[in-house]
Amino acid sequence: MSAVPENAPEHCPGTNSEAAGKAEACAGCPNQSICSALPKGPDPAVEEIRQKLSNVKHKILVLSGKGGVGKSTFTSHLAHAIAEDPQKQVGVLDVDICGPSMPRMLGTEGETVHQSGSGWSPVYVRDNLAMMSVGFLLGSLSDAVIWRGAKKSGLIKQFLRDVDWDDLDYLIVDTPPGTSDEHLSLVQMLTGGNYGNGSGIDGAVIVTTPQQVALIDVRKEINFCRKTDVKIIGVAENMGEFVCPACQKPSTIFPRTTGGAEKMCEELGETFIGGLPLDPRIARSCDEGKSFLEEVPDSPAVKAFRAIVEKVIGFCEKKGGAKDNDTGEVMMDTA
Repeated sequence: MSAVPENAPEHCPGTNSEAAGKAEACAGCPNQSICSALPKGPDPAVEEIRQKLSNVKHKILVLSGKGGVGKSTFTSHLAHAIAEDPQKQVGVLDVDICGPSMPRMLGTEGETVHQSGSGWSPVYVRDNLAMMSVGFLLGSLSDAVIWRGAKKSGLIKQFLRDVDWDDLDYLIVDTPPGTSDEHLSLVQMLTGGNYGNGSGIDGAVIVTTPQQVALIDVRKEINFCRKTDVKIIGVAENMGEFVCPACQKPSTIFPRTTGGAEKMCEELGETFIGGLPLDPRIARSCDEGKSFLEEVPDSPAVKAFRAIVEKVIGFCEKKGGAKDNDTGEVMMDTA
């Protein structure tokens, strides 16, 4: 089914229809000129990406509708945890175009990307952990990326199509907050959108904090996954409690005024995969580009995180054994 813009007339044929911008219902529509000029049919880049990523076994998206919930911290340490197995090859793709933080968190800040005949070579954190980020393409750490949606989408397409990952067991994608350009482009390029035949996505881990202001936005992210047919591996609640490094006594920083992520998952029929306590040593490890799994193995957060990682890996190894999400119309990017 062709995607229909939110402000479309009642009988809109859809952006991918041959009649887009030409049908009688299109007269007077503000999108008429855009729809009539859009190329019809599947994007040829989808097949190129499918071939390029054919050697990647599992693809995981890390999402959150809310910023500042520790999504990038979760991504970096999910990669560290899986890469502790020397038999596993892991890649991290940072598609947070305007705020790339993966180079700092993975200790690769200042590295440069090299290009060969087979594509861009990712930067290696260790022998079995590689990453790619727009942060490697900027002139300095203070450079701002001031791009419209189409240019962001173009870079994401290039990252998916041109990075030479070699054989990977896991490709973990860190995304910006929200449900907009970067997310739509990523899902379309990996799944093929309405046309299918993409390389596919195993599922998404959604990260939140306990307070209601974060959960409101996370509900939108869950709805995004359902509408774009992305399976939800589960919801992880970050910063649930502060655990004093000295006395190990827990204190609540972000109160669960509405029951937190676990209650939300019960209401929405999603899987709660665990909570992570707030430990200042985690932030310090990220600032220093180190793994807190190795730096502070005695932290209660490490035990909690490893339990979450086991659930994520279990989901992927079962090849999407979890329930299917309710699906709706796939929202397509018309930028």
